Amino acid sequence: MKTARSTEVSAQLFQRAEAVMPGGVSSPVRTYRSVGGNPLFFESASGCRVKTVDGNEYLDFVGSWGPLILGHAPPAVVLAVQQAAARGPSFGAPCLAETELAELICALSPVVEKIRFVNSGTEATMSALRLARAATGRDLMLKFDGCYHGHADSFLVKAGSGLATFGESSSAGVPGSCSSLTDVLPLDDEEALRVWFAQNGDLTAAVFVEGIPANCGLLPQRKEWWAELRRLTRNHGTLLVVDEVITGFRIASGGFCAVANIDADLVTYGKVIGGGLPVGAYGGSAALMNLISPDGGVYQAGTLSGNPLGMAAGLATLNTLQAEDAWAKLEELGQAWEDLLMPLIARENEAGAPLCLVREGSLFWLCFGSQQVPRSFAAIPQEGGDRHARFFHALLKRGVMIAPSAFEVGFLNLAMHHSDLEHAAGAFSAALEESR
Repeated sequence: MKTARSTEVSAQLFQRAEAVMPGGVSSPVRTYRSVGGNPLFFESASGCRVKTVDGNEYLDFVGSWGPLILGHAPPAVVLAVQQAAARGPSFGAPCLAETELAELICALSPVVEKIRFVNSGTEATMSALRLARAATGRDLMLKFDGCYHGHADSFLVKAGSGLATFGESSSAGVPGSCSSLTDVLPLDDEEALRVWFAQNGDLTAAVFVEGIPANCGLLPQRKEWWAELRRLTRNHGTLLVVDEVITGFRIASGGFCAVANIDADLVTYGKVIGGGLPVGAYGGSAALMNLISPDGGVYQAGTLSGNPLGMAAGLATLNTLQAEDAWAKLEELGQAWEDLLMPLIARENEAGAPLCLVREGSLFWLCFGSQQVPRSFAAIPQEGGDRHARFFHALLKRGVMIAPSAFEVGFLNLAMHHSDLEHAAGAFSAALEESR
């Protein structure tokens, strides 16, 4: 792997970008402000590696923040997109691939009878909330501290992800009249759920929750918590919306709802179903989805929704995952990665540098500052950010890339081999020592 250390070209390009774009980026977490330094500019990527304009190559655990479950530029997806582009990149009209992808997702998901495609996870959750409010005739919604459901106004209250990275809990510019309709509870607290529903349940249109909260660290919730949430939402006629933008078709063929046996009322998807292109979706029962225009009175539209490029990439991705028994392979890969990291975790704790590993399938996260796996945003040691920053740069020196945020998870993909993981484990070992 070529690992030249100069990043001068990236620095020059970043100066140009700052002159014409806020912060020099199109999404805040892409900056390196929480870890220091300037962001690297990518030139190309293949398999599990990326190459920057500086000529540096890195083993990549970011994977475009989750969608690249097959790795960068997988031949099946590239070919499908090329063929679709040759036929026409956008029609603003129905195409066969749109129906085929919808049929496939409905067949794989245990809760989706009908689906509507949009262009991002933000659009999916925003639209699902509108649908929930129309279906229930209620305005209030509930989310959980640290969970991220995109950047629509209603969700930017204690929203984790980029906000957490920059030490903020909510966004400026969100009207009080909007944020007053969003309430927030801590994760991992059944009593808080019971108290809140006793007071507000009959006024609440929907509860939004990530299948596995993964934008504020990786915070898997207990079965008992999920059972109580489902019981309370059902008893109060509140819709349970499971945000599977990250977990959908990454955790399992049917997503988190299938693995955890959660009968969600609505689910939202993104990431993997776009195969690296901007695609989102929301779905549920036919009765609920038939409330959407043109069949019902809930309006939602998009010129590029269901565009042939995104549909082709999503189809190629899901078909490849099924053909290759991908989820079993990803679990095997994840277990191998965990086995390589656990001795390093033990060494750090023995050295008085608290650290724990959280892994769910092909998702993983290192929590600096704690030996115990946190289950709520408040339980994450805030001081861990400083060590993460040192660890991040120590890894870059060794040709390995993780997210430039202590709150973002890492992603494995099917282009990775055991030899890649062994190389990465060696880099992690040295970087942990250097950053201690």
